[in-house]
Amino acid sequence: MGATAAAVSAAKKRNERDAADPVGAVARNQGRALASVILLGLWGGAALLVVTTVAPAAFRVLPTRALAGALVGQVLPVVFVLGIVIGMVSVALAPAGAPRMLARRIGAFGTIIGCLLAQGIIAPKIAALRVQIGPDIEALATTDPLRMEFGRLHGFSVLALGVAMLFALVALVSAVLAIRDARATD
Repeated sequence: MGATAAAVSAAKKRNERDAADPVGAVARNQGRALASVILLGLWGGAALLVVTTVAPAAFRVLPTRALAGALVGQVLPVVFVLGIVIGMVSVALAPAGAPRMLARRIGAFGTIIGCLLAQGIIAPKIAALRVQIGPDIEALATTDPLRMEFGRLHGFSVLALGVAMLFALVALVSAVLAIRDARATD
């Protein structure tokens, strides 16, 4: 059975179960939305901590920018991979017919895409460029094409993370609103 057939079968079973037990369906949807809120909140908080505290502190206290970049370069992949995983889980936690499903899924897919771009496309280009540049990017003139390319890619990486964080916020707020909506109908 293919993934699509399995998803259709699971959706059919879920719909049958929910039709037979509407009160349970509301509770299950609230539980799924709450799980999304928790996961997205944890990921968003971790990403925000890296952006606002870890990265600036590394560049402020480590003796060289190269060391700071290496530290941040070890932390960001974890943030990106977790963003992809949590985004996928959030999509699964917003099944067809769930309250605010479309907004929750759009937010989750945006998170996945932003993190995939950063980790899967931009990060490898930065790594290859760092090999070309050598251990100290600061040794290059600010007008050097390699340094300028590094700056451009770094900017795209920051943008991709920012987009992922904004979409995660959309998914999180939508899940919170889904919980509120379900409670209002109780």
